[in-house]
Parts: sequence; structure tokens; C-alpha cells
Amino acid sequence: MLLLQLSRALLLLLLTTSLTTAKLAWKDTKFLFTFGDSYTTDGNYLIGFNISAGVDSPVPGFTSSNGQNWVQFLGGTYNVTDTKVFNLASGGATIDAALVPPFLPTVLSIVDQVSQFKQFLAPKPLGAQWQSSNSLFAFWIGINDVGNSFGWTNITQPLFYAVLMNRLTTQLEELYDNGARSFLFLTVPPTDRAPLFLQQGPKVVAKLRPFVASYNQQLRTTVTRFQTRHKDINLATVFDTQPVFNALLDNAKTLGFSNSTGWCEAYENGTPQLTTQVPPCAPVSSYFWLNSLHPLFTVHNSLAHALSTTLSA
Repeated sequence: MLLLQLSRALLLLLLTTSLTTAKLAWKDTKFLFTFGDSYTTDGNYLIGFNISAGVDSPVPGFTSSNGQNWVQFLGGTYNVTDTKVFNLASGGATIDAALVPPFLPTVLSIVDQVSQFKQFLAPKPLGAQWQSSNSLFAFWIGINDVGNSFGWTNITQPLFYAVLMNRLTTQLEELYDNGARSFLFLTVPPTDRAPLFLQQGPKVVAKLRPFVASYNQQLRTTVTRFQTRHKDINLATVFDTQPVFNALLDNAKTLGFSNSTGWCEAYENGTPQLTTQVPPCAPVSSYFWLNSLHPLFTVHNSLAHALSTTLSA
């Protein structure tokens, strides 16, 4: 099994868990600009796509999924109108490095990514002549903001997330001022079910879960407030990734995952083929997690399928 498809029932569930004001349909989306971390990037792991080299520069194609990620599936497999994708995400990114430092100082935060957009794409150069009416701006950020600050003892995490949301809002306003009118936001998935935290024990998992829930709720509130301030926003969708992940994890054996709580060390940095097998491990494509935190391309495919359905509704 290489690619998992969500059932019709699950897709209906996902549609009911997304907060949407829909005007821009996926079939009418000519440009997709994506911002985020390692779950999203398909460029150089640390700096993402080098947009400074030109809008038609080749994309390195690196992902953390050992195959295509959700952006590539959405822009390829589920692309119904030849949407052009500009992926500015950077592996390890947080909203603002000054608030939550990434694992390396070279990582581009959302603040940096938006700055790149303003410099290189906002002027609408040849090859990226986007319009407010046909462009979608997608964000999947927060995994590292929550995870990196999880153990901090000098803050109250839910209150700190309000600070993060305020900073994210400034970046949304920057994009709005430059013509962005349609937005997609993905919530933080259930990282409490990732091996990185499972291996730290049930107390750590129990502590993390409400933090993730608080971040996601504050993201929804932030989007609602942003939308309320700007009546001319065409689309504001908060897509809840948790039902996708939980449905796949809860039904892992039925769906063909040989392992949904751990990973094979032989595969953790990627494999030459999608179906590589290094005994005694099962084939890499049968794992849910490539390593301690990153799901495989099969999960990203299911996510992209659900996203395309939501955006087309």
C-alpha cells in the first residue's frame, strides 16, 4: 500500500470540523502561497525554496515525508486548475524566532517567510502575476511553537500562545495590505501521539495534549477576529488536521500501517525508494511515522485529499 485514501464518511466529518467562509473555490485558485515548517517545506530543509534566485528557480524537492507532502499532493495530484505553487516554508520554523527560537538560527520563521513574499512575490513579477481574487495563502505553523516551548517554566503556555497569535496576526495584516484576501490555516496535529512524546511517557503526553488544544482554539479565534476586521476577505478556512491524523492512527492496522507508534531507525533520514525495506523492519511505506515527529507521504496524501475536498465544497 503506497497511498491511503480517506473514506467518504471521514471526509464528511472533516468538512464539519473546518471553519470556513467560502468564496474562492479550489477550481478557481490559480496561485497557492504556502508558509510553514518541515511538514510543509519542499525546498532546502533549513531555508526552504530559494525565491531570491527567481520565481522559476528549480525546487530542491526535499520533504520530511519520504515522498510528496501535502503541498505537493495538493498542487499535483489534486490540482484541478493548473494552480501554481510557491512554497516559502522552512524546516523547523516557528512564528517568530524572537519568541520561540528554532533549532538553528538559519531557519526562516513565518516573519521571515512573509518578508520574502513581500520582497519577491508581492510585486507580481513575471511568472507570479497573481491577483487577490485567484490566490490562496496557506499556513501550517505551530508544531514547533508548541513543542519547543512545551517545557518552559517561565511562562504560562496558554497565555503565551496569545502572544504568538498576536505576532501571527501582524503577518496576516502584512499579507492583507499586499493584496491577500483568501486564507487557509491548518491546526497543529495530535503531536501527543508522535513517538517523540509517546516515548517520554503518559505524563508528558497528558500535559502536551491540552496545550495543543489551546493553541488550536486560539488559532480559530485569531482567524475569526481577523476576518471580522476585514469584511472583504474572500475565504477564511481553519482546517482541523486532528480528525485526519486520529482517524488514521485509530484505524492504523485496518488501513495497512504496520507501525503507528514508533519508527525504524534505518529510515529516519529518508530512503532511496518509497517502498524500501531494511530487515527486520517492515517496508518504509507501511509506517505512519518516518521518524520521531514526521509522518510519511501516505498521511500527507490523505490530508491533501481532505483539503482539496474542503476547498472544493
